[in-house]
Amino acid sequence: MRYEGQESYEITVAGLRRRLPLVPINDSLWIAAFVLWGDVELTNACARLLADRLRPLSFECIVSVEAKALPLAHMVATYLSDERAGRYFPYAVCRKSVKGYMKDALTVQVKSITTAAMQTLVLDGADARRVRGKRVAVVDDVVSTGGSLRAVDELLERANADVVARAAVLLEEGGYQDPHLIHLGTLPIFTK
Repeated sequence: MRYEGQESYEITVAGLRRRLPLVPINDSLWIAAFVLWGDVELTNACARLLADRLRPLSFECIVSVEAKALPLAHMVATYLSDERAGRYFPYAVCRKSVKGYMKDALTVQVKSITTAAMQTLVLDGADARRVRGKRVAVVDDVVSTGGSLRAVDELLERANADVVARAAVLLEEGGYQDPHLIHLGTLPIFTK
C-alpha cells in the first residue's frame, strides 16, 4: 500500500475494529503496529478463534515467542484446556536472551523486521525437554518475513519436536508465504 503520510490504519480482526499507528521501519517502509498488550478484549477474541482453528489438529503443546505474543499464547492454551477435567494445555516460550536460571538452553540467531540488530532466540533446556518427541503448534501475534517462525522451527527441530501447525493473528502482505499458516487477517505494508 502507498504511504502518503497517514498516521494510522484501521483493521477489523476477530470482529473487533482497531486503529493501528503506522510506524517507520526505514526511510521507505512503514508497518501498522499491532500490539495486543493491554487489550484484553482483542487478545481473548483472537485467542478464542485461533484455538477453535487449532483444536481439530493433533498436537500436545503450544510454543510461542517472547514477548508480544505471550498473552495470546496463554489464552489459546486456556481455551484448549479442559478445566473441569483438570487438564491444562501446556505451552513453552522461546525467550530473547539466555537467563541465569536456564540450564542446557538451545539458541539460534534471528533477524526480525522490527528490530535493527540480530537477536538470539532461546529455548530453555526444561522447555526443550517438555516438547521433546511432541507434536507442537507455534503461535505468534504477527508474521512478517517469517524469520521468527524459521528460528522457532530450528530450535524445535534441535529439541526433537515436530511442528504440525503455525498460527498467528495477522500475516503481513508480501512477506512470509505458507498456505498452511492459520491466520485471522492480513496487514498491508506501506511503501513510498
